[in-house]
Amino acid sequence: MANKIIKFGEDVDGYNIPVLNEREVRAAAGLLFVLMFTAILTVVMKGDFLLLKYAVVIFLTDFLVRVFINPKFAPTLILGRLIVFNQTPEYVGARQKKFAWVIGLTLGLIMLVHLLIMNAFSPITGIICLICLIFLFFESAFGICLGCKFYAWFYKEKAQYCPGEVCEMKDRQPIQKTSTAQLMIVLGFIAWIVVSVFIFNDDFRQKPHDLFGIESQAHAAEPSAPE
Repeated sequence: MANKIIKFGEDVDGYNIPVLNEREVRAAAGLLFVLMFTAILTVVMKGDFLLLKYAVVIFLTDFLVRVFINPKFAPTLILGRLIVFNQTPEYVGARQKKFAWVIGLTLGLIMLVHLLIMNAFSPITGIICLICLIFLFFESAFGICLGCKFYAWFYKEKAQYCPGEVCEMKDRQPIQKTSTAQLMIVLGFIAWIVVSVFIFNDDFRQKPHDLFGIESQAHAAEPSAPE
Protein backbone atom coordinates (compact mmCIF):
# COMPACT_ATOMS: atom_id res chain seq x y z
CA MET A 1 0.00 0.00 0.00
CA ALA A 2 2.80 2.41 0.93
CA ASN A 3 4.54 1.73 -2.39
CA LYS A 4 1.43 2.88 -4.23
CA ILE A 5 1.24 6.13 -2.23
CA ILE A 6 4.90 7.09 -1.94
CA LYS A 7 6.07 7.04 -5.53
CA PHE A 8 7.49 9.52 -8.00
CA GLY A 9 5.84 9.37 -11.41
CA GLU A 10 3.24 7.06 -12.89
CA ASP A 11 3.54 3.90 -14.95
CA VAL A 12 2.09 4.26 -18.44
CA ASP A 13 2.00 1.60 -21.15
CA GLY A 14 4.68 2.18 -23.78
CA TYR A 15 7.09 3.99 -21.45
CA ASN A 16 9.89 2.12 -19.72
CA ILE A 17 10.30 4.64 -16.88
CA PRO A 18 7.80 6.50 -14.66
CA VAL A 19 6.41 9.58 -16.37
CA LEU A 20 4.41 12.71 -15.60
CA ASN A 21 1.84 14.61 -17.65
CA GLU A 22 3.63 17.75 -18.87
CA ARG A 23 0.34 19.55 -19.41
CA GLU A 24 -0.52 19.23 -15.72
CA VAL A 25 2.97 20.34 -14.73
CA ARG A 26 2.76 23.46 -16.91
CA ALA A 27 -0.67 24.34 -15.53
CA ALA A 28 0.62 23.97 -11.96
CA ALA A 29 3.65 26.11 -12.80
CA GLY A 30 1.32 28.78 -14.15
CA LEU A 31 -0.70 28.81 -10.93
CA LEU A 32 2.43 29.13 -8.80
CA PHE A 33 3.80 31.84 -11.09
CA VAL A 34 0.67 33.97 -10.64
CA LEU A 35 0.85 33.49 -6.86
CA MET A 36 4.55 34.30 -6.57
CA PHE A 37 4.41 37.21 -9.03
CA THR A 38 1.47 38.80 -7.17
CA ALA A 39 3.22 38.33 -3.82
CA ILE A 40 6.50 39.81 -5.04
CA LEU A 41 4.68 42.70 -6.72
CA THR A 42 2.94 43.43 -3.41
CA VAL A 43 6.34 43.64 -1.72
CA VAL A 44 7.75 45.94 -4.40
CA MET A 45 4.72 48.25 -4.59
CA LYS A 46 3.58 48.32 -0.97
CA GLY A 47 6.45 46.90 1.08
CA ASP A 48 4.02 44.29 2.46
CA PHE A 49 5.59 40.84 2.92
CA LEU A 50 2.49 39.07 4.26
CA LEU A 51 1.35 37.54 0.97
CA LEU A 52 4.90 36.52 0.10
CA LYS A 53 5.26 34.67 3.41
CA TYR A 54 2.07 32.74 2.72
CA ALA A 55 3.24 32.12 -0.85
CA VAL A 56 6.51 30.62 0.41
CA VAL A 57 4.59 28.27 2.72
CA ILE A 58 2.27 27.20 -0.12
CA PHE A 59 5.18 26.76 -2.55
CA LEU A 60 7.26 24.76 -0.06
CA THR A 61 4.38 22.55 1.06
CA ASP A 62 3.51 21.71 -2.53
CA PHE A 63 7.09 20.81 -3.41
CA LEU A 64 7.54 18.71 -0.27
CA VAL A 65 4.56 16.61 -1.35
CA ARG A 66 5.88 16.38 -4.92
CA VAL A 67 9.36 15.23 -3.97
CA PHE A 68 8.86 13.12 -0.84
CA ILE A 69 5.36 11.66 -1.23
CA ASN A 70 3.88 11.63 -4.73
CA PRO A 71 3.33 14.32 -7.38
CA LYS A 72 -0.23 13.06 -7.92
CA PHE A 73 -1.07 14.28 -4.41
CA ALA A 74 0.48 17.74 -4.76
CA PRO A 75 -2.32 20.36 -4.52
CA THR A 76 -1.22 22.51 -7.49
CA LEU A 77 -0.74 19.46 -9.71
CA ILE A 78 -4.23 18.27 -8.78
CA LEU A 79 -5.58 21.68 -9.76
CA GLY A 80 -3.53 21.48 -12.95
CA ARG A 81 -5.07 18.10 -13.72
CA LEU A 82 -8.55 19.53 -13.28
CA ILE A 83 -7.73 22.45 -15.58
CA VAL A 84 -6.34 20.34 -18.46
CA PHE A 85 -8.38 17.17 -17.94
CA ASN A 86 -9.80 17.29 -21.48
CA GLN A 87 -6.39 17.68 -23.18
CA THR A 88 -4.39 14.74 -24.51
CA PRO A 89 -1.55 13.99 -22.04
CA GLU A 90 2.03 14.74 -23.04
CA TYR A 91 4.24 12.37 -21.10
CA VAL A 92 7.70 13.37 -19.85
CA GLY A 93 10.29 11.49 -17.82
CA ALA A 94 9.78 11.81 -14.08
CA ARG A 95 13.49 11.61 -13.19
CA GLN A 96 14.50 14.97 -14.60
CA LYS A 97 11.40 16.61 -13.16
CA LYS A 98 12.28 15.33 -9.70
CA PHE A 99 15.77 16.78 -10.05
CA ALA A 100 14.30 20.15 -11.07
CA TRP A 101 11.81 20.10 -8.20
CA VAL A 102 14.58 19.33 -5.70
CA ILE A 103 16.18 22.58 -6.87
CA GLY A 104 12.88 24.37 -6.28
CA LEU A 105 12.54 22.72 -2.87
CA THR A 106 16.03 23.89 -1.89
CA LEU A 107 15.23 27.47 -2.92
CA GLY A 108 11.97 27.28 -0.95
CA LEU A 109 13.79 26.11 2.19
CA ILE A 110 16.23 29.00 1.94
CA MET A 111 13.31 31.42 1.64
CA LEU A 112 11.64 29.78 4.64
CA VAL A 113 14.72 30.33 6.80
CA HIS A 114 15.28 33.92 5.69
CA LEU A 115 11.74 35.23 5.43
CA LEU A 116 9.79 33.29 8.06
CA ILE A 117 12.23 31.97 10.66
CA MET A 118 14.64 34.93 10.66
CA ASN A 119 11.90 37.35 9.50
CA ALA A 120 14.43 39.18 7.34
CA PHE A 121 15.03 40.00 3.71
CA SER A 122 18.26 40.50 1.79
CA PRO A 123 19.66 40.36 -1.75
CA ILE A 124 19.58 36.56 -1.31
CA THR A 125 15.79 36.50 -1.02
CA GLY A 126 15.48 38.88 -3.96
CA ILE A 127 17.68 36.71 -6.18
CA ILE A 128 15.81 33.53 -5.18
CA CYS A 129 12.45 35.16 -5.94
CA LEU A 130 13.74 36.20 -9.35
CA ILE A 131 15.07 32.69 -10.08
CA CYS A 132 11.76 31.11 -9.06
CA LEU A 133 9.81 33.49 -11.28
CA ILE A 134 12.07 32.76 -14.25
CA PHE A 135 11.83 28.98 -13.73
CA LEU A 136 8.04 29.05 -13.33
CA PHE A 137 7.53 31.39 -16.29
CA PHE A 138 9.66 29.32 -18.68
CA GLU A 139 7.85 26.15 -17.58
CA SER A 140 4.34 27.56 -17.91
CA ALA A 141 4.78 29.81 -20.96
CA PHE A 142 7.27 27.90 -23.11
CA GLY A 143 7.22 24.36 -21.72
CA ILE A 144 10.96 24.66 -20.99
CA CYS A 145 12.09 23.07 -17.73
CA LEU A 146 15.26 25.00 -16.87
CA GLY A 147 15.97 22.79 -13.86
CA CYS A 148 15.82 19.73 -16.12
CA LYS A 149 18.67 21.18 -18.18
CA PHE A 150 21.02 20.53 -15.26
CA TYR A 151 19.94 16.88 -14.98
CA ALA A 152 22.22 15.68 -17.79
CA TRP A 153 25.17 17.67 -16.43
CA PHE A 154 24.77 16.28 -12.92
CA TYR A 155 24.00 12.63 -13.72
CA LYS A 156 26.06 12.45 -16.94
CA GLU A 157 23.19 10.80 -18.76
CA LYS A 158 20.62 11.95 -21.28
CA ALA A 159 17.12 12.58 -19.99
CA GLN A 160 14.30 10.55 -21.51
CA TYR A 161 10.92 11.72 -22.79
CA CYS A 162 11.48 15.48 -22.72
CA PRO A 163 8.71 17.98 -23.58
CA GLY A 164 8.49 18.52 -27.32
CA GLU A 165 11.01 15.68 -27.84
CA VAL A 166 13.88 18.16 -27.30
CA CYS A 167 16.04 15.31 -25.99
CA GLU A 168 15.96 13.62 -29.38
CA MET A 169 18.43 14.78 -32.01
CA LYS A 170 16.48 15.52 -35.18
CA ASP A 171 16.16 18.18 -37.85
CA ARG A 172 13.56 20.85 -37.30
CA GLN A 173 10.53 20.83 -39.55
CA PRO A 174 10.13 23.70 -42.05
CA ILE A 175 7.44 25.37 -39.92
CA GLN A 176 9.93 25.56 -37.02
CA LYS A 177 12.71 27.27 -38.95
CA THR A 178 13.27 31.02 -38.67
CA SER A 179 14.17 32.97 -41.78
CA THR A 180 16.46 35.99 -42.01
CA ALA A 181 13.43 38.16 -42.81
CA GLN A 182 11.69 37.04 -39.63
CA LEU A 183 14.76 37.85 -37.55
CA MET A 184 14.94 41.29 -39.16
CA ILE A 185 11.28 41.85 -38.24
CA VAL A 186 12.05 41.08 -34.59
CA LEU A 187 15.03 43.46 -34.61
CA GLY A 188 12.90 46.12 -36.30
CA PHE A 189 10.20 45.64 -33.67
CA ILE A 190 12.73 46.15 -30.86
CA ALA A 191 14.08 49.25 -32.62
CA TRP A 192 10.52 50.61 -32.96
CA ILE A 193 9.98 50.18 -29.20
CA VAL A 194 13.22 52.07 -28.43
CA VAL A 195 12.32 54.88 -30.82
CA SER A 196 8.79 55.07 -29.37
CA VAL A 197 10.24 55.61 -25.89
CA PHE A 198 12.23 58.61 -27.12
CA ILE A 199 9.36 60.08 -29.17
CA PHE A 200 6.33 59.50 -26.94
CA ASN A 201 7.79 59.27 -23.43
CA ASP A 202 6.71 62.77 -22.35
CA ASP A 203 3.23 62.31 -23.80
CA PHE A 204 2.79 58.90 -22.17
CA ARG A 205 3.75 60.33 -18.76
CA GLN A 206 0.66 62.55 -18.74
CA LYS A 207 -2.13 61.20 -16.56
CA PRO A 208 -5.25 60.26 -18.60
CA HIS A 209 -8.33 62.39 -17.89
CA ASP A 210 -11.64 60.98 -16.75
CA LEU A 211 -13.57 60.83 -20.03
CA PHE A 212 -17.04 60.53 -18.47
CA GLY A 213 -16.29 62.39 -15.22
CA ILE A 214 -17.13 59.31 -13.13
CA GLU A 215 -14.31 59.89 -10.62
CA SER A 216 -15.30 63.59 -10.10
CA GLN A 217 -18.94 62.61 -9.58
CA ALA A 218 -17.91 60.01 -7.02
CA HIS A 219 -15.88 62.58 -5.10
CA ALA A 220 -18.73 65.08 -5.23
CA ALA A 221 -21.12 62.47 -3.84
CA GLU A 222 -18.90 61.70 -0.84
CA PRO A 223 -20.25 63.23 2.41
CA SER A 224 -18.10 66.05 3.75
CA ALA A 225 -16.34 65.52 7.05
CA PRO A 226 -18.05 67.26 10.02
CA GLU A 227 -16.25 70.35 11.28
